[in-house]
Amino acid sequence: MAKILMPKATAVWLIDNTTLTFEQIAEFCELHPLEVKGIADGEVAENMRGADPVASGELTREEIEKGELDKTYVLQMPPLKHASVPEPKKKGARFTPVSRRKDRPDAIAWFLRHHPEVTDAQISKLIGTTKSTIESVRSRQHWNAPNLKPVDPVTLGLCSQIELDAIVSRAAAKKANVRDEKDARLSGPTLRKVVTPAPAAADAVLADGDEPRRENITAEQLFANFGKKKDGEE
Repeated sequence: MAKILMPKATAVWLIDNTTLTFEQIAEFCELHPLEVKGIADGEVAENMRGADPVASGELTREEIEKGELDKTYVLQMPPLKHASVPEPKKKGARFTPVSRRKDRPDAIAWFLRHHPEVTDAQISKLIGTTKSTIESVRSRQHWNAPNLKPVDPVTLGLCSQIELDAIVSRAAAKKANVRDEKDARLSGPTLRKVVTPAPAAADAVLADGDEPRRENITAEQLFANFGKKKDGEE
């Protein structure tokens, strides 16, 4: 059950305007039954003005009637109307209090030293600074450059640890992806080495009737008698 705004004042009103039991009022107001009894006896919250939970939207007449008819019934709060109203999303750079703005150059120096993979845009959005300030710290042209000390933005109160970890993780993952793509381009396609098999050796032709037999001979032997006349030829 959601907490009501003024539990004792609400208990005063329920005691004066309903026939609910002390236990039911104590359960709804998140008080001890003896404390509710003390309010009814005038020993607790004396002269306190009651707060109407029906007018504030914390209780309905129907719930009160159910509780009065059934002494074991537990009162339930209706859903608050303002609970579903979404908060407007803030746009633009993060607002940094004036007392913290002097610490931003130290946070920038910390990023440049320990996490150079984080982009200027990410730093600017996280701690609410400008790219020109980041560049002046990087080039040591900042007016207070000799006195800058790298300090992480969480220690300085410029952001939370969760926000810092998220930005560092995204920057590291992006850097790893760029490095992998670069390595893939440099390596190029894999070349397969084609091995040409040696030419098959010519087979020697045997006389008719002989069992065929293959004999390995070289190319020089094959073409040694090329163009010569056989015995008996003119």
